[in-house]
Formats: sequence, structure tokens, C-alpha cells
Amino acid sequence: MNKNQTLPIYFKQWMEMYKLGAVTDVTYHKYVVTQKKLKELVPNLRLGSITRIKYQELLNEYACTHERQTVLDFHHQVKSALLDAVEEGVIQKDPTRRIVIKGTKTQNHKPKFLNEKELEALLQELDLNSSVNWDYMILLIAKTGLRFAEALGLTPNDFSFRKQEISISKTWDYKSPIGKFAPTKNSSSVRKVRIDWQLAMQFNQLLQGLPKSEPFFVQRKRVYNATVNDRLAKLCADANIPVISVHGLRHTHASLLLYAGVSVASVAKRLGHSNMTTTQTTYLHVIRELENKDNDKVMQFLSTL
Repeated sequence: MNKNQTLPIYFKQWMEMYKLGAVTDVTYHKYVVTQKKLKELVPNLRLGSITRIKYQELLNEYACTHERQTVLDFHHQVKSALLDAVEEGVIQKDPTRRIVIKGTKTQNHKPKFLNEKELEALLQELDLNSSVNWDYMILLIAKTGLRFAEALGLTPNDFSFRKQEISISKTWDYKSPIGKFAPTKNSSSVRKVRIDWQLAMQFNQLLQGLPKSEPFFVQRKRVYNATVNDRLAKLCADANIPVISVHGLRHTHASLLLYAGVSVASVAKRLGHSNMTTTQTTYLHVIRELENKDNDKVMQFLSTL
């Protein structure tokens, strides 16, 4: 590492040193995309020449064609690498300090989560027959908040119906052509998730006679995220509710728990977040709404004193 090294080359070496093998393949691919974008935008920008103004110019150019959240993700990755360069003394001052994050206007995306009534309407549409289908996965994620790959990686051995809990210790790499078990997103994602008695009874009956160590949702076939999302979209349309994605079911689960008064710490642990900051950032809108309600309660209480 030296000040004459270009940012794209430095970032490539940095991610190979610190990220390759330490994060999931999906996450590492995001770093690869970032490196390619750096090579496209600032192919000749050298570490010793990076100032706060030059870094802001880089972000501004990236923001011309990307939404604000995407720009923020890009910034976080590049910033992590540059801070290491600052620590090594290659860059004298942190060029990422007091940066302004811009971006294009947010497009119309699918809603991130459903309210309680909408979720109840969705669950009423599920076809929970005697064999494994995608409706069972939709039910499971809605009631547990599992990630899509975590749900795919489940085997009958992962269920303890006596304790009413599921052990999450692996995922299913559905993006691989052959499909295979893969590690969880992070160490915090290895966890036990409690389930209600009704869900326990449904899956206890569903998994009877299935191979104990085989992923029952996959059954060794190629799985596509779009297949489940298409099924979920149809169910949402039939229930006359907003169409959400499978990942939106995870957001729905977390949001409803927060509205029900479950602590942020407990929700973070249930979701497998590496820290509460992730949970607080993702569900900031819910937390702020709850804080406003809490403030009303505080004022009502103080007025009685």
C-alpha cells in the first residue's frame, strides 16, 4: 500500500484481504460490483490525491444514476477501505468525513411490509394442504422472520417440536447452479427461533416421513427467488392487499413485533442481525412512531403527579 496506488487497485486488494472468505458470496459480490464501479468512475485517482472534495465528487457522480440508499451502501464500503488507509498513514486525513449523500429520486417500489390486518388476510389465502409447497414457506417466514436462504436451508432435523423452536445454522445457496448448503450471513445469524404451538403442529405433521437431513423446501431442485415472489404476488392480489416480496414478509414480521411492544434487542436477536444498530436503522420509521406514542404516555403520566 502506498500513496501512488490507485483507489480501484487498492480497493480490490483490500476486499480480497479482508472480505474474501469472511463474508458470504452474495455480500462479497457487492464489493466486486463496487470495485468495478470505482474502476469506471475514477480509474486513475491515487490514494495520495484523495481529498474530501474529490471523494464528494466521486459520490456525486455515482449519485447521478443511483438512488440515495444505493449511494449510501456504496459509500459505506469505500469508506471502510479508506479508513484503513488512513490508519496505515497512507492518507493523512479521513476524506469521508462530513460527506453529503445524494441520489436520484426513489422509484415506486413494492411496500416493505404489511400491517396486521393485511397479513391476516394473506394467511387466509394460503393453500396448506398435506404436502410441502411454497405457501408453507410464506407462512413460516411470516411467523419467524427468517431470510429466504435460511428457510430454504431448513431440514426436519432443525425443528424441535417439543421446545417449539427452529435451529438456524446454515443457509441454502440457491444462486448456485447445483444448489448447496452455505454458511449463515454472519455469526449472529446462527440462532434458535421460537415458534408458536400452531405452527409447530402444522410443520410436525408436514415433515413426517421426510429425510431428516435434507432441505425439504428445495428437495434438491433448482430454486428461484422469483418463483416464490410470483406465488406471493398472486396471494396478495387474491387477498386484495399490497403486493410485497418474500423479504417483505421478514420486514412485516419485525415491524409487527415492534408494534406489539417487543424490544429492539429481542427483535434483532430473532432476526439474526449482527447488532441492534442494523435493526434500528432498518425499522427507524416504526421506532419513531412508537417513540411518539411513548411521549404521549409520558406526558399523560406526568400530568397525574
